Amino acid sequence: MNAPPDDTPQDLTGLTVVDTEGSKVGTVQQVYRDDATDVPEWITVRTGLFGMREIFVPLAGARRAGGELHVPYAKEAIKKAPRIETDGHLDPSEEAELYRHYGSTRPGDPPPAPHSDAAGSGDDPARHPGAEPTDRP
Repeated sequence: MNAPPDDTPQDLTGLTVVDTEGSKVGTVQQVYRDDATDVPEWITVRTGLFGMREIFVPLAGARRAGGELHVPYAKEAIKKAPRIETDGHLDPSEEAELYRHYGSTRPGDPPPAPHSDAAGSGDDPARHPGAEPTDRP
């Protein structure tokens, strides 16, 4: 599951993001849809004391509970995610970098082979069209 069932991207924006330990991480700012499938795949979370940083977090495994979006990642792992600009499009190389950081693969892709390097991981940009933010349901 990429997005919590029955939620549209607009329903997710503004929710409080909570990590695996129940700690508040930040607030959902944007929802990015996969270019090929149009399915919500990523959110950006505004974090920090003054809310100055937006961090990409996969929606896979997330669940909504009232005004909170619980994600299956620890706050520290989220904070250490690669810094990627939230400029309207997530390109395939950025998406691959994020999936590596979170230790997962793009939904629908086979898991990476053990001990594979980035060059041999099968990351074909044609299969990973990237994602972009949406304000559509």
